Amino acid sequence: MSVECSLSTLILAVFGCIVIFLFLLNTLWGLMQATRAILAPFFLPQEETSLIKKYGQWALITGSTDGIGKAYAHELAKRGLNIVLVSRSTQKLNSVAKELETEYSIKTKIISADFSLGAQAIKIIKQELGVLDIGILVNNVGKQYDYPMYLGEVPERDLWDIININVGAVTLLCRLFVEDMKRRGRGAIVNVSSGSELQPLPLMTVYAATKAYIKSFTAALRYEYAKHGLTIQHLSPMFINTKMNNFSQTLRESSTFIPDASTYARHAVSTLGKMDESTGYWAHGIQYFFTSIPPVWIRMYIGGYMNKIFRNEYFTIKNKM
Repeated sequence: MSVECSLSTLILAVFGCIVIFLFLLNTLWGLMQATRAILAPFFLPQEETSLIKKYGQWALITGSTDGIGKAYAHELAKRGLNIVLVSRSTQKLNSVAKELETEYSIKTKIISADFSLGAQAIKIIKQELGVLDIGILVNNVGKQYDYPMYLGEVPERDLWDIININVGAVTLLCRLFVEDMKRRGRGAIVNVSSGSELQPLPLMTVYAATKAYIKSFTAALRYEYAKHGLTIQHLSPMFINTKMNNFSQTLRESSTFIPDASTYARHAVSTLGKMDESTGYWAHGIQYFFTSIPPVWIRMYIGGYMNKIFRNEYFTIKNKM
């Protein structure tokens, strides 16, 4: 009996040590990744080859008339790339195109496409581009709830739009360009996700699920094309001061941890070709690391609690109008 008891105790002790070791190893790995994400843009050597020589002369950016997309377009144009701007509003597209051409003396092309229409938008892009050589694809377009809501409150049309835009557009645009990039042996794909990917997120249920999809999809795509010289980057920013967060006055006030789109894009572009997985911004790297330490259920609880605060903030602002 005592021998069996001792053996059981030994097995449990060994198992416990293995679990603790794996936990510490995972935490250490996360810390190393976070440190690299924070320091890489500042200390990793700059590429001797320009983005144009490395990837090509043209970049295509979705959701490029506001927020991160517009700021990212400015950063690439600043480096001499010609820009294909893709968004819904022709008026806004023309305005941004003129802005880029005047400020950076580059070429632009505008494509008006509504990604909520699914395959129709991809067809329009394919027709408009013709044989244009796209060296960098930035899948930035995205849609989230107007404010934190319970699933039953979200209009059905909005749910379809979120799925078509956040999942469909990313998937089909990658498919549209990746084989051409493979044949050329060069190219970059940047898929913009969100820190929401880290856990299920109550009151932003579908939005967070689509961002988890982008994280998984990008990692698998990178594996599939690893031997072909392509850069396939996954960006997962935390909160950024953009119109998407209009439901919260707190999130519309820029700070170190809530940068404006221009600050974020400046840092994010500096990670291209250096890091396959990044938050794109040093302060977000710190946030992402500490957020990922607790178990998923704790993260989900905290995320749901924060969204209840943002929801109350939205209704407080709305009732004052």
